[in-house]
Amino acid sequence: MITYTEREVSNMITIIKTEFLKLKRYNIILSGIFMMLLSVVLTIFTSTANDGSFWDFRYLYEQVIKNNMTLIFPVCITLISGYIMNREYDNDTMKNILTVPISYKKLVFCKLIVCGVVSILFGFCCFVFTIIGEKVMNYPGFTVRYAIEALFSITANSLFLYIATMPIIVLSWRKQKGYLVGAIVAFVYGYSGLLASSKMALANIYPITATLGLIGYRSYDVSVNWNIGLNIISLALMILLSILITIKTNINLDNSKEKKKKVKTKKGW
Repeated sequence: MITYTEREVSNMITIIKTEFLKLKRYNIILSGIFMMLLSVVLTIFTSTANDGSFWDFRYLYEQVIKNNMTLIFPVCITLISGYIMNREYDNDTMKNILTVPISYKKLVFCKLIVCGVVSILFGFCCFVFTIIGEKVMNYPGFTVRYAIEALFSITANSLFLYIATMPIIVLSWRKQKGYLVGAIVAFVYGYSGLLASSKMALANIYPITATLGLIGYRSYDVSVNWNIGLNIISLALMILLSILITIKTNINLDNSKEKKKKVKTKKGW
């Protein structure tokens, strides 16, 4: 069980503030923003296909959400969050963290909060790019109401997708460079949402597609029946699984153990 003393809470707040300051030096954040732009560009590119679909602003941002869910965001947030943790190893700053009276589990908690804020930032950037795409392509149906809906839907869905991907992220943090494998797993995990979305019963419980239910994705369609209770339970289980993985992690930053030096025994007398 993870408990918190007043000193540990103060240290955690300091670590979170420090993480936000360190983000300014990470060019990888710009890469994440570029991936959000890629999601919108990919969506606009598909609108040029002559498949009989009528594209307006509402359909545009719905397709952006769909592409984010299946192709872009799970991979993006796994890479970005993994990079944020991996810098502690690459920059050899883990030994400095050892001097702070805070466990590895609480460090992970701080990192997860920071990555959650980053996911919201990416969602907002994706919304901005969607608005720019709307102005460039001049799709019909743009209204202030739909713009507000797009802002909430894209940003909230990004946060929910982060929660849905959290167990993969936490697992990838256990080893240096583990986020590279985690990104591959996240891609398969996200792309499988296409299969899950074919049946509402499965879409309501599969974490990736359950995020759509929480934002009311295409709820106006009579064939779309979201079960909010199941959607919440699905993501809650992802949070619980992430906590269990963190608790079971053997890495402990509380105890700095010096490596025992092996003394070679001289042969003979």
